Amino acid sequence: MTNSDQPLSVLGLESSCDDTAAAVVRHIPGQAPKVLSSVVAGQTELHADFGGVVPEIAARAHTEKLDSCVEQALTLANMELSQVDAIAVTAGPGLIGGVLAGVMCAKGLSIGSGKPLVGVNHLAGHALTPRLTDQAAFPYLMLLVSGGHCQFLIAKGPEEFSRLGGTIDDAPGEAFDKTAKLLGLPQPGGPSVEAEAKNGDPKRFKFPRPLMDRPGCDMSFSGLKTALLRERDRLVAEHGGLRVQDRADLCAGFQAAVRDVLAEKSRRALKEYLSLNPAEPTLAVAGGVAANMSIRGALETVCAQHDTAFLAPPLALCTDNAAMIAWAGIERFRAGHQDDMSLQARPRWPLDQRAPAMLGSGKKGAKA
Repeated sequence: MTNSDQPLSVLGLESSCDDTAAAVVRHIPGQAPKVLSSVVAGQTELHADFGGVVPEIAARAHTEKLDSCVEQALTLANMELSQVDAIAVTAGPGLIGGVLAGVMCAKGLSIGSGKPLVGVNHLAGHALTPRLTDQAAFPYLMLLVSGGHCQFLIAKGPEEFSRLGGTIDDAPGEAFDKTAKLLGLPQPGGPSVEAEAKNGDPKRFKFPRPLMDRPGCDMSFSGLKTALLRERDRLVAEHGGLRVQDRADLCAGFQAAVRDVLAEKSRRALKEYLSLNPAEPTLAVAGGVAANMSIRGALETVCAQHDTAFLAPPLALCTDNAAMIAWAGIERFRAGHQDDMSLQARPRWPLDQRAPAMLGSGKKGAKA
């Protein structure tokens, strides 16, 4: 049998930002893939005092936790390392120290076990998750919306992606984190801002909807964050501090602005995608921001208006995890791809090699 038709069990490793993860995914052709185990060791407490991810601390933590995460993943899957068919690892993009830690660990496991090594693009892991969870058929439209990235992609194959647009500065998740920091809310910022917004008036402040007056699917969120900062400073100057309702209203207004931008840009991306006449039109979303219920609801409405299926994987598979890396590794391995010890860690690695580079660089990595 060839890689394309044999059952495969792949061990995946992920360490591109501040989550150390390992997982085992099993796939038998003709059947839905099975996540046999998925272990994620977060670093929230390590970075809490710094208001964001510190690359050096993250890399050190990955080095310390990768071995134990792999051991746990194999134990939960009831497997030995000798029983897996390949080892997949995030080789970029991301914080280079963390990516390097994962690549070196995977190389060691590959040498020690004699198992093939498969380098995976972290963004491909997210973009292929709908095939892991829902067996989505190509081509489908993917909105990757997370702490470090935001882009619309048409997924045409396991390694064929066409980018329709993306953020030219801060990703939405990064903007949520910065907003939380400006308002004295705990990290990660997304859940904190969403919780505050539930008690706020989204119409009190007239925040901008950047790039809505321009054609295309590109987005910008840096100016929105600056507008919130100015409103915060004005309120502090007027009242000698930020009142509870002020903070809730600021969160609600900010969230509504992000939601409106993502909804409108999704409409534009859908129009371009639907021109391809896909047999099963689908918009899938992945990334931590996909957990925001206000944003998710708006995207579901857009899909309903365009007779398009909406897919949002479970939260555990939306945020950074190794199951998506293992699955992307299976997709690559089945296509006959594998790597050797020359595999390099890459801070930048765009999925669409033909598209021009997006401008800007955020705290969680250069935009791809």
